[in-house]
Amino acid sequence: MQREHTRRGFTIYVHQKVVLEIDFSGHIWGYTTITLNPTSKDLRTVHLHARQCDIEGVTVGSYPADFVHHDPLAHLSVTNPQDVHNHPELKRRLYSALAEGDEGELSISIPKEVAVTPSGHRTQTGLVSEAATPEPQTPGPLAQQSHVTEYKQIEVTITYSLKNPADGVQFVLPSDHYPTRVPHVFTTPSSPDASRCWVPCIDNLWEKCAWDFEFIVPRSLEQRDDMSDDEDEPQDDDEYPTVVVCSGELVEQVAHPYNSSKTVFLFSQHVATSIQHIAWAAGPFHVHDIPADLSSAEDASGTTQPLMSAFCLPGHEPLLNASVAFVRSAMSFYVTEFGSYPFGSYKLVFVEELPAQRYDAAALSLVSVELLHGEDAIDQVYETRHALSHALACQWIGVNIQQKMWSDTWLVNGLGLYITGLYMRKMFGTNEYRYRLKKDMDRVIELDNGSMPPICQPQTLEPPEPANIPFINLKAPLVLHILDRRLGKSGTSLGLSRVLPKLFLSALTGDMPNNLLSTHSFLRMCRKVSGIDPRSFAEQWIYGSGCPTFGFSASFNRKKMAVEITMRQDAPAFKAHENNEITKLIMKPVPFFEGQMTIRIHEADGTPYEHVLDIRSAFKRYEVPFNTKYKRVRRNTKRYLARQAAAQAAAEGDADAAAAMDMVDMGFGLEIWENEQERENWKVADWSEEDEQNMAGQTYEWIRIDADFEWIAAIAFDQKDYMWVSQLQRDRDVVAQYEAIAVLSKCPNAIISSTLTKTVLVTNYYYRIRCEAAGALVSCATKKLDWLGLFHLFKLFLRYCYEPEDSKADLFSHTYVPRPNDFSDLAEYFVRKAILRSISKVRFENGKTPAVIRQFLVDQLRYNDNTTNPYADALYICTVISSLASASVSIVPPERGEFTSSEPGPVQEPQDAELLKLALSEVDRYRSMDRLIPTYHNVVTIAVIEFHMQLTLAGLVPHDPRLFFPLTREGNYTQVRVIAFDYMFLGKWYTPKMMRYVLTVMARDSSRIVRRHVARSACHSLALLVTMGEMKTPKEADSLLIEEDGNGGEKVKENKRSEMEMMIKALRKDREVGKNEAIREFLMPIALDPETDSEVRWCLLKLADLLIRGAEETAPKVTIHLPPTPVTEAPPPIPPVKLSNKTVRAVKSGGPTPRGPHSPLAAPPKLKLVPSSSQVDVSTARTPGIATPGVGVDKRREFPVPKVPAKVTEKKPAKAVKAQSSGMSVHDYRACRSALKKLQTNKHAALFLQPVDPVRDRAPNYFDIIKSPMDLSTMNAKLESGQYKDRFAFEADFRLMTNNAKTYNMPGSYAHNETLALESFFDKTWVRINKTLEVANKAVQEKPAPPPPATPSIKVAPPSAIAPSKPAAVTPGPTPASAAPTIKLKLGGGSAKSAAASPAPAPSKLPKPKGRKPKEPKLSEVPPPAPATAPAPAAAFEDDGSLDLLEEVIAIEREKNQERKQHGSTSTQRKVEREKLASLPPADKGKDRVVPKLVIGKRKKDAADPTEDEILALATPAKKERTSAPAPGPSSTPSSIGAAHPLKPAEPAAPAKNGVSGHKSREKPPKPSPVPEPAPPPRTSAKGKEKEKDTPRPATPANGKVKKAPTHATPLNEKKCREILKVLSRLPEAPIFMRPVDPILDGCPTYFEEIKEPMDFGTMSTKLNEGKYSTMEEFARDVDLVLQNCRTFNPPTTYPAMCADAIERVWKKEWSKAMEKKLSYAEKRSLQGLMKTLVNDPISWVFREPVDPVALGIPTYFDVIPKRDARDLRTIQQKLNADKYDSVEAFEADLDLLVHNAITFNGIDSEVGKLAVQLRNRYRELLAPLRGTNGKRKGSDKGTPQLAKKVKLG
Repeated sequence: MQREHTRRGFTIYVHQKVVLEIDFSGHIWGYTTITLNPTSKDLRTVHLHARQCDIEGVTVGSYPADFVHHDPLAHLSVTNPQDVHNHPELKRRLYSALAEGDEGELSISIPKEVAVTPSGHRTQTGLVSEAATPEPQTPGPLAQQSHVTEYKQIEVTITYSLKNPADGVQFVLPSDHYPTRVPHVFTTPSSPDASRCWVPCIDNLWEKCAWDFEFIVPRSLEQRDDMSDDEDEPQDDDEYPTVVVCSGELVEQVAHPYNSSKTVFLFSQHVATSIQHIAWAAGPFHVHDIPADLSSAEDASGTTQPLMSAFCLPGHEPLLNASVAFVRSAMSFYVTEFGSYPFGSYKLVFVEELPAQRYDAAALSLVSVELLHGEDAIDQVYETRHALSHALACQWIGVNIQQKMWSDTWLVNGLGLYITGLYMRKMFGTNEYRYRLKKDMDRVIELDNGSMPPICQPQTLEPPEPANIPFINLKAPLVLHILDRRLGKSGTSLGLSRVLPKLFLSALTGDMPNNLLSTHSFLRMCRKVSGIDPRSFAEQWIYGSGCPTFGFSASFNRKKMAVEITMRQDAPAFKAHENNEITKLIMKPVPFFEGQMTIRIHEADGTPYEHVLDIRSAFKRYEVPFNTKYKRVRRNTKRYLARQAAAQAAAEGDADAAAAMDMVDMGFGLEIWENEQERENWKVADWSEEDEQNMAGQTYEWIRIDADFEWIAAIAFDQKDYMWVSQLQRDRDVVAQYEAIAVLSKCPNAIISSTLTKTVLVTNYYYRIRCEAAGALVSCATKKLDWLGLFHLFKLFLRYCYEPEDSKADLFSHTYVPRPNDFSDLAEYFVRKAILRSISKVRFENGKTPAVIRQFLVDQLRYNDNTTNPYADALYICTVISSLASASVSIVPPERGEFTSSEPGPVQEPQDAELLKLALSEVDRYRSMDRLIPTYHNVVTIAVIEFHMQLTLAGLVPHDPRLFFPLTREGNYTQVRVIAFDYMFLGKWYTPKMMRYVLTVMARDSSRIVRRHVARSACHSLALLVTMGEMKTPKEADSLLIEEDGNGGEKVKENKRSEMEMMIKALRKDREVGKNEAIREFLMPIALDPETDSEVRWCLLKLADLLIRGAEETAPKVTIHLPPTPVTEAPPPIPPVKLSNKTVRAVKSGGPTPRGPHSPLAAPPKLKLVPSSSQVDVSTARTPGIATPGVGVDKRREFPVPKVPAKVTEKKPAKAVKAQSSGMSVHDYRACRSALKKLQTNKHAALFLQPVDPVRDRAPNYFDIIKSPMDLSTMNAKLESGQYKDRFAFEADFRLMTNNAKTYNMPGSYAHNETLALESFFDKTWVRINKTLEVANKAVQEKPAPPPPATPSIKVAPPSAIAPSKPAAVTPGPTPASAAPTIKLKLGGGSAKSAAASPAPAPSKLPKPKGRKPKEPKLSEVPPPAPATAPAPAAAFEDDGSLDLLEEVIAIEREKNQERKQHGSTSTQRKVEREKLASLPPADKGKDRVVPKLVIGKRKKDAADPTEDEILALATPAKKERTSAPAPGPSSTPSSIGAAHPLKPAEPAAPAKNGVSGHKSREKPPKPSPVPEPAPPPRTSAKGKEKEKDTPRPATPANGKVKKAPTHATPLNEKKCREILKVLSRLPEAPIFMRPVDPILDGCPTYFEEIKEPMDFGTMSTKLNEGKYSTMEEFARDVDLVLQNCRTFNPPTTYPAMCADAIERVWKKEWSKAMEKKLSYAEKRSLQGLMKTLVNDPISWVFREPVDPVALGIPTYFDVIPKRDARDLRTIQQKLNADKYDSVEAFEADLDLLVHNAITFNGIDSEVGKLAVQLRNRYRELLAPLRGTNGKRKGSDKGTPQLAKKVKLG
């Protein structure tokens, strides 16, 4: 904050005066005067917060001042407001507006007449010292005054007005819907910046000043029209006058000096207070003065009690007194325990439409009217008293004392709730206090399992997440409670009862700087007071997260006379983050909790002895000494009997015997338990003799773990049932009784049921324990116990009903008619409700409630009588209705497939249907009654709507939005509207009309509560509807789930990741949701409207994120200006080469070359052997995908030119690229760029991607320590601008960056660890790069020039040599074997046809080629041998690695050819090749002797050869190595290398590596497509089935994979095709395939000479739109053509070829999903229901599980029945669930196979055989209707099901 003052130029303002005139029509106008303290003589502009205000004028020191007022939230706009796709832009602008508003919306220029001058003396010492209260960072006021020059104060006056404000102020006015509503206005916490919305100020929690307020309001709202009539003035006194209530003290209330119809209220707040703790309210309030407590009218200090008043609207007066009568006792308690009240008075104002339950301000609390209750209320009393006592406690801690940092919020909130709990203990008793602590502790243990952060995070400077605030408020008071218990154990302290008074006193006396409390100072105060160091406690419970889990067990060691207690501790939160270092740093889970735990052993006759266990390890065994010196005090001893007698005497009123009560059963003397007849009527069970003996043999009664409640932990203790019973019956602690009931409910038996029943009956137990016991009886209401628990519950409830005439009547058939209600005994009221809830939870094994229970609950509604009851029964009726809803719904969900989608829900039995009808009629009767005679807040109507919601969700009644739609309209009670909207959101609320209504409510409803609830529910309901199945996700989601193979685990993760994306995709595609016209038309205007509520706006943006695909915004351009480099930019020397004027041909793949970081670079080269020539055309070698810019290489065909000059012309030096301007070599540049790219994408590089910003990165002193900063973006800029001389300079900058990070950050910190990880990665990468470059450079330097005949030379034909129009047709002849092979490196691919026909010389040892002979290209297409003239001199050749590469390729090919020579070819291949050769024309046969050449790259095939696929398939062995890129889907070309490239002359041995399969060793292409080619013989899908015999296979393709048998053509599914195109077009590799190739634009003039049938995705989309596709296979053929063209024109390893590979991988996956066949949803559900019926049928018991030959003693089973043919119902069920069947026939075939197996192995006359026949008859009977309803099946040409076909299922 000190930095904030320095930046702003003035400190916290000293004083502020606010004058407001309020018109109750929605207008406020007035002015405010702010007194500022300048801190700098250079102060020229004052920035203040003022949102929604219309600023009319500003004066500074009585001089008019210039000002600028800009409210960024009021001027939200986007590029195109009508386009809903711009919602991401709106979200960004909203974030920017909020950030801009933090600086202040109002900027005021100080006039020249106002000088900022130092003040020579302190004229206002008191005020100045108060205003100069030091910041938290400063030690005290003296230090600040001694160093700060003070300046004269400046007064700034701002005149402003408000009109219908959206935030900050709430006007509640009567309307057509609410004509009786009383008008009033109040400040509301509608948004985090609500305070600045009604007054210009400095909106900061820590900026405090003194305040004066002046409010001008109408004298009376009823008589506004007659104010001028003086005769009416006396009548105004009888009406409700307008009252203003404000923070501070009321100074006076006077009539307006110029207008008698108005009244002026003056308030003053002398205690420095933040604007966020200022509130006021105005309206015709009824004033109720809370009288002083006469018993403590003056406390010990002699000060009088502060004034306390309550205000409510007219009509609520009867409720006000009952609701606030206790507040004075709360004030007395707080003052007595914690010190003086910090303000002069306290006001409670009850208002309507408050968005929160309370708004706490200084000396004032605004409270919702929902907390008011009458004298007849029961349930609401506790909630109201807790809320109001907490509001009062917040005056001490929360308003007067605030958190020093946001991370200290837990302490302020926790202390307020902690002292509130202490008052509640005084009011309701210790039992209630400890019970609620235990329940809260259970909730914390459930939540704090690793998903919640610590309650205090000092490293976080932002406010806590709103979602975490409830958890902090829950855990913080518990942490303070256990801290209090541990401090009290020291013996020198009373715990927090001594700390808190000191704390509050320091705030009153000024010892606490600025009244700001930090966690550190609080713990320091605890240490001073108690002498205990709480640091270890704080690390575990305050700064750490998680709760421990303990497991205890105890055994008695008779030899040592000690109880051995074994303890084991686990930390679930730590285990959840054990393997994630990042979340461990953020969540800080505690691995082990240490401390002391008290255990209490009740020995012998029950005498308790306490022992303390010191927990210092996760596992330990303790020996606790035993005090009783004899084995056992038996129950029949004299001592025991004496205590029993004493208890009896105490029960009869003998006070002297009451001391013995602690040792005796709490239920001792219960009459119905002592009477044998009654025991029989209640079916009381007693302990068996064996149990009695065991009980008598135990040395202790029971053991309590953590008896003093010092741990927030889940404790599991293993002790006998009867010990828990003893603990329940004899321990007086309510927590001990609660723990005993919780354990006993998990081990139900007759004795436990009797014990729990007795607990409910005994009134000595606290009523909460009796309610818990009633709930635990549900566990005993099972068939195993003959429904004993239900009997006891009915018997217990019978006490509130008329008794049956026969005492032994059957309670399960009795009609329970209740007596008239009498809730005078509040404990019995709560027990009665608990019994009702428990009865409704009893279930059969099938999840349904017995009919007698539903009839019982209907009777309670039917016969309820509340005429003589002094208390309201509305909430009791709500309990009965909710219990009836619970009982009507089955808790077991229906099996998947139990009923088909055509059925509305489960089929009900007649009795169930009748009971449901009765229940609905009774519930609707109560709704009608509530409409005529409303209950308080219409709670019965709310319960009725919730009843219908539960039945709707269970499918018992259809959802009818019209039923409760009228209740959503204005005019109904707010909570009724909220629950009615919830019901509406369960159905299809997204129809256009309903959507318009919902959006209208969000935008214009008068209730902010309803607007926000509807906005939140609109987002949440979509996910709920998808989960319920109301909205279907796309079928692709199912296909993802059934893709099962060896990578199951990874696929599950992928499915989980994509589940949300699939759901969002489904919502966006849904015509009624994502395509909804109402959303697209109105969402953006509502979100842009300044009057829209802030939370509604965020919900609308969230809704837009879900339903509307956002338009991508263009990223802002960032320009980095770097200083000019001192190095002279000289281009590197380039070897002279011949230069062609022909346009450089770029690599083409079917679309434009993508523009990326390497866009100027050319493509990698093709290598080609030139026949019979020692001359080679070699271009500069390049890394795949990268080429040197600026070097022109002729990439045309070789044509004979008769006049070629013998002299080699020198190539002009190309212009050096900018990156090499400092002399960096090409190789170094590429290496540095590659290393930089890897660094930027490394997971540890996040901190180094951009320069350090001291403000953003919270490193204010960074540039003081680091003088030479460096980061990866700067290195990238330097590299691209040519500032590096070589790669070592690049490395030096990286070392500088890491050294900076290690210098600034401490070892062990997150940044330091990330630096080490990134540095390690760079070292490994850099070593590889250096070695590669060193080897390459050494090879270039040391390699001698080869002899001229075999030396490749650079040959670039001059422009005159180009004659593409008339190539000479020269037939190549054989080449001498001794000639060394020559290589031509072809860049980007010249004409592939030229390469196809140029034979090359082969080594002399190669035999005559044997193998297939492809079709010979036309002679006109064959280029002649290159002329042997004009060889390039050796000096003109500079090898940059190409030579090594080429020679290595030649050597590899030579070795492989020799291996093939040794192995030879198979006879089958030779035979087929001979046949093929025989069929060729003689000219082709003559070319059999031509030696094949080495061609590196792809070849183009002649598509006219119809038999080439078969020959290729036979000539290629079936290996796992496959040739590159077979296209998926049907295609006119085979799926092999030959399909995409030209065929070459035959290889020397089959299969030749330098022939068709020339690139197997270097490229692993994608798998072939599963799409079959169309062919005559159709075949049904065999998915999920095994064929009984192998079908004839087609020819094996070249990739070694067996092609699938062709099927009939599949009709076009246009939607799936569009989806596939959409998926493919979104891939990063897709842009080059999106439009047709332009030979000129794309630099590939020969493209259409090589590619005769071009295709691209854009053309395919057009063909789809025009309906030119008729089958799916036609669509797939075009996709294949796109990829095939790419691979034909471009060499492998080039960027386009790799793009084609990436596209193909996705294409195959999407195609397989699109073509996959499976059962329909209805068929699958029906078959699942059929399977359930079969499994439940007794005849199927033999077939339910797989056969186990060992267990069944039939070891030869799998010899008779092959394992692959084994079937059973569980296997079939699993296959059905996994979508392994594509038809009902396949499913039935599996069942037939099961029956066949059984008959085959056992014989048809055996018992199993007969069962098999019965099973077959049964499932055929069940399948008959299914077959009948399906009719003609999809995918079949016949209308009858194909049940006769028997296939084996896999």
